[in-house]
Amino acid sequence: MTNTIFNRRAGFDYEIEEIYKAGLVLLGQEVKSVKNGQVSLKESFVTIHGHDLYLTNARIAPYAQAGNAASYDPIRPRKLLLRKNEIKHLIGKVRTLGLTLVPIRLYTKKRLIKLEFGLGKGKKKYDKRQKIAKRDDDRKMRQALKNL
Repeated sequence: MTNTIFNRRAGFDYEIEEIYKAGLVLLGQEVKSVKNGQVSLKESFVTIHGHDLYLTNARIAPYAQAGNAASYDPIRPRKLLLRKNEIKHLIGKVRTLGLTLVPIRLYTKKRLIKLEFGLGKGKKKYDKRQKIAKRDDDRKMRQALKNL
């Protein structure tokens, strides 16, 4: 059974150029919450701190059966597990090209929890409007063909 949580805004707000996969450093109750699907990647992003990458602003709800964890922070930064050469490559791309690291989906693979994120370039407002207009036109065309 694979549980997948998507960041629906990633494809709309960013033009994704490259996709990477990484593991996450999580607490025990966070693993249970992720497997139950109690995660939100809305407004989350990947940040660089020194020579490490962190998933920031992702909300993982506290696990209900874990008891009272008063010190638990649901939106704390979580370290990503990547190889050093991948981290150096990503840091170079982000700093030189001004790209953003955008989380796309969080999923379980057997007993592991993985994050798929991409190097994204922010879309302009008119690009988003064009995409919405094209989608509406396609929908109207399909509807017209269906009614024939």
